[in-house]
Amino acid sequence: PRSGGRPGTASRSERARPGGMGGRPGVMTAAMDIPGLQRALAEQGLDGWLLYDFHGQNPTAIGALGLAGHMLTRRWFYLVPARGEPHLLVHAIEKGSFPAEVPGRREAYASWASLREALGRMLGALPARAKVAMEYFPLAAIPALSRVDAGTVELVRGYGVEIVPSGTLVQRFLCRWDGAQVESHVWALRAID
Repeated sequence: PRSGGRPGTASRSERARPGGMGGRPGVMTAAMDIPGLQRALAEQGLDGWLLYDFHGQNPTAIGALGLAGHMLTRRWFYLVPARGEPHLLVHAIEKGSFPAEVPGRREAYASWASLREALGRMLGALPARAKVAMEYFPLAAIPALSRVDAGTVELVRGYGVEIVPSGTLVQRFLCRWDGAQVESHVWALRAID
């Protein structure tokens, strides 16, 4: 048992640091399983999952790539295609802020124009009329999932991409409990019984 005597529990500081229970306190994340994710994308008829963040506004993207605690102040995109190598698009001054463990090709941009050109190349590598998951939900019906701003949604759609909610992917790949978390849950159930 860890802190509090309950199996699988961790202090807030243990959960917040790399190697703890998750990327952020109270959120259960796991290392991104790229091959498994690509199989799931194909099963769901999706061409990719496009993670996006600006200034930490998308905790799903931060957690998925294990970026909690990294100083990131510019826009970045990370595309996991249904087939092929993932692709990171990040501002040139922050390229080194991404952990080496984040798999895939890395490309830097330095201006608004170069961001748009590089994003066009990234999305252009997908099939025509690609269907891509993002942290978006129609009419913001699930606010915890609707983390990509309307302007970015418009930008991505401008490349001929259809955006669909990433909720099933988030649930399947980022919200699974590990063995210690299941054990802690069972302990809690027994304690209130």
